[in-house]
Amino acid sequence: MNNEDDEHRLFCICNCFYTDNIFLEDYKLHVHFESEQQFSQDYGAVLKRLGCVTGQQFEDVLNQITQEVDRRRCLGVKSAERAAAIKDIYRPLHPHVYHLQESYLAPQFKHLVEYCRSADACEEGVICLLEKEAAPRVYRFPVFEKSFCMQLVEELEHFEQSAAPKGRPNTMNHYGILLNELGLDEGFISPLREQYLRPITSLLYRDCGGCCLDSHKAFVVKYDMDEDLDLSYHYDNAEVTINISIGKDFTDGNLYFGDMRQVPLRESECSDAEHRLTEGILHRGQQMHGALPISSGQRWNLIIWMRASQVRNNLCPMCNQRPTLVEGEGFADGFTNPSAPLHTACVLT
Repeated sequence: MNNEDDEHRLFCICNCFYTDNIFLEDYKLHVHFESEQQFSQDYGAVLKRLGCVTGQQFEDVLNQITQEVDRRRCLGVKSAERAAAIKDIYRPLHPHVYHLQESYLAPQFKHLVEYCRSADACEEGVICLLEKEAAPRVYRFPVFEKSFCMQLVEELEHFEQSAAPKGRPNTMNHYGILLNELGLDEGFISPLREQYLRPITSLLYRDCGGCCLDSHKAFVVKYDMDEDLDLSYHYDNAEVTINISIGKDFTDGNLYFGDMRQVPLRESECSDAEHRLTEGILHRGQQMHGALPISSGQRWNLIIWMRASQVRNNLCPMCNQRPTLVEGEGFADGFTNPSAPLHTACVLT
């Protein structure tokens, strides 16, 4: 599938996006919410065990959930508004970083991609070129040159300090940047996914859609001693994820991986994976993982949730059911509606 195919498809959202996988930070709990009665029956006891014991505390939880559901329902419109405002008022510090160039890429990465594009490439051959982590099917390889990472972080910091509006990456990361709103999707992330990452994932993750990744959500997260320190155990709304360390100086904060999401934590063995500047860690999106706290400095990571509509159109990875679709903006949540008329243009949001 090429970029033209992507632009002519109508990407959708599964209705479960509004009700599932809502993260209650105070209790480190992901919940499903359809009604107050359903929520109380499903989570009342576990919330009490976690310290939600008063009526006011439970009411606060319900208010938090209601605000999150409302935020999700307005997400597409608000994101498009922010993107338009950013384009109008923000002046980039390093305009060249918005367009992918081969000079940004590490030589080892280019060699890896060249092998994966070759006619005789195979899974065993590509694994020999990768550094394998202790966790199953988690791989590491250099992606960018260090000089490019420094310039990208400078651009992101410049944006952070500007008056332009900013959206948060997700309910678990409070500090970071949505790269589609900043304007990095079309010229940078899409060609990186299509031309460089998909040849690799096609060999490593064919069983979970790695050969037909046709959309993504890309964002940067920041960890700082005065901001987010860590990330709770979770899985991604993605078929395949790459997490690339782009800066700066920090200590600790390793990723840790468990089993796939169907396996309870108590039955999983977790393994650490160290962040190394310029290197990406590639894994299945449905593999449980988290981030240990940093103990000093500041850590920036570029994360791309890569999605395959051919997979998720049959089974939503978040609710584990056949998706009920509603039209979304841009890549939306990566589902497609095959019965909808083709669109001749698509704003990547």
